[in-house]
Amino acid sequence: MISKGLLQAGASVIITARKADACREAAEELSHFGACEAAPMDINEAGARASLVERLGECGEGLDILVNNAGTAWGQEYEEYPVEAFDKVLHLNVTSVFALTRDCTPLLERAATRRPPARVINIGSIDGMHIPVVHGVGTYAYTASKAAVHHLTRHLAVELGPRGITVNAIAPGFFPSRMTDSVFEQHGEDIARNSLLGRAGEEADIAGTAVYLCARAGAYTHGTVIPVDGGTLCNQRH
Repeated sequence: MISKGLLQAGASVIITARKADACREAAEELSHFGACEAAPMDINEAGARASLVERLGECGEGLDILVNNAGTAWGQEYEEYPVEAFDKVLHLNVTSVFALTRDCTPLLERAATRRPPARVINIGSIDGMHIPVVHGVGTYAYTASKAAVHHLTRHLAVELGPRGITVNAIAPGFFPSRMTDSVFEQHGEDIARNSLLGRAGEEADIAGTAVYLCARAGAYTHGTVIPVDGGTLCNQRH
């Protein structure tokens, strides 16, 4: 959704994902909306990140926008929740966000000027701002990781702002995705009721927020976390 929105706004986009076939299929589909290329690799691995940075560097003019969107979750009952889940979830959801941003910083600096700045957008979650109860399954590592992403966003903003790079996070509520398919199947009505607008998120909601953060209108927004959740955080009924 974010890639499509940026393409429609005129950006050229390179997407990366761990599964090569899925990444290439997504790039082919997105190419209907603009110039989109696939660069499949596992950003958990330092060598893969180096390869991605090298490919991005071949563009020559630096990197205008970095969207850190890779993530995973783990849901299980409290008594059975494995410690290993924290290692897996925090490594991808937090450590890789820091590592890829750090590795891409020279490219972002190359593209950055004071007006306009380069942009980093981290994808957090409202589950990093409250404790989710809709699906009734403990997601302890996920909620902790997304809270960490939000705080990391602020820390990176302190580091990168003086270099002409804005850093912000989007904290989505429930949006349809592969990660949430089963939750929607079981709890779709509860999700809608949990939002003050009575619905889940739609494509334009998340794409529009990302485009705002990358446009001139968002050039002075820095170090913030923007909930896109239909008012779920304000809902005292959940």
